Amino acid sequence: MDSYQLNDFKITLDKKGANRFTKTTYPVRYGRFCEIKTSEYLFEFNLNGEIKYIRGLTRNWPHPAEWLKRTDADDWVFYSVGRYHRLFSFLGEFYLPCLSYPSNSLWDYDPFEDLRIRQALAAWSRMQVEVRPMLTNGIPSQFKDFLGLITRNNANALRMKSEKLHRIIGSQVSVLPPDTRHVDYEVIPLMITDGCLYHCDFCCIKSRQSFRPRSKDNIQKQIRQLKSFYGVNLGNYNALFLGNHDALAAGREPICMTAAEAYQAFGFETSHLKNPTLFLFGSVDSLLDAGANLFEELNQIPFYTYINIGFESVDRATLLRINKPLEISKIKDGFQMLLDINQRYLNIEITANFLMGDRFATDHYTSLIQLVRSRLDRFYSKGAIYLSPLTGSRNHRELLRKLIQIKNLIRLPTFLYLIQRL
Repeated sequence: MDSYQLNDFKITLDKKGANRFTKTTYPVRYGRFCEIKTSEYLFEFNLNGEIKYIRGLTRNWPHPAEWLKRTDADDWVFYSVGRYHRLFSFLGEFYLPCLSYPSNSLWDYDPFEDLRIRQALAAWSRMQVEVRPMLTNGIPSQFKDFLGLITRNNANALRMKSEKLHRIIGSQVSVLPPDTRHVDYEVIPLMITDGCLYHCDFCCIKSRQSFRPRSKDNIQKQIRQLKSFYGVNLGNYNALFLGNHDALAAGREPICMTAAEAYQAFGFETSHLKNPTLFLFGSVDSLLDAGANLFEELNQIPFYTYINIGFESVDRATLLRINKPLEISKIKDGFQMLLDINQRYLNIEITANFLMGDRFATDHYTSLIQLVRSRLDRFYSKGAIYLSPLTGSRNHRELLRKLIQIKNLIRLPTFLYLIQRL
């Protein structure tokens, strides 16, 4: 780690952060990064010289443990910790990610309307202009190279790079699995399927196209291009998202082949972060059809694997209302399979999505509670239940109360699913 003071800027290169993701109430940085510290702000950059985090250092900043983060999709997220009670109980995290685009949050706070947040983003743009004259000064070459990267990675360049990411994978990621919260949503996206087996009426985030697996050539091309895209910053990733909306339906060979080749190509074995993690979505039908060989092989690969299954409801009237083409018997069989796999395999964890909203009948919730309580004799920490608020729900306070009620009655970890894209 090298530091250099230049006017009001203290520049530090190659800082070492934590090497594994943890649950904390204070800012933690992971992997390796660079920073510029001024009297007012701390700007942190990835190894490609792209802005990653901004945190205010004065008393004017909303809260000393809050910060801004820029994603690979060029979205800004504000991490709020200082204004809500029981966040960990609701989310399984000590922070609330406030997104700069519409989502399904039950909290109405919009930090991007806050003058202090807008000033921080403006300060980053202004800082890029202020460092340009410093490139002609007699500063050490490694610091000059870093400042040059910063000036080239302006807002327009970063937007174009996010568009390149979407071109490489052939689509945007409209929603990440809820379990990616465990790695702060820092995943490399790699598409092995398109479309969805179902086209439910409630869903506003999935593609309307029919399910279709990607070819082996397409997958390998993505791997090569993604390796080049992330460049020297690749070492700051240890998680892979196999997309898009029902990758589990691709079957054993594509899933395991892709996971193995990506693990080698992306250098996860030597990542700055420990504990490589694999994430994918699945449907009830793809779970029931997967076969034991898939889970046996997934359990042996060098990832801890999360598979998130969309159950939505176990109430017949609700399923008809949302146009989900499943029988109750299949949903119950799929849920039992979830429980069995979680108990049998050490390195696989299957989680479940159910809907919540202020227009659902009581039977929607009572049938969910009965499904879980009837199959477990005690609390299990593995295999979370995620409740996804429908967009358009208005009585947020009542939904939060309902979440706590359900959480206290069922025997699995239960959290809100906040939809985040990439």
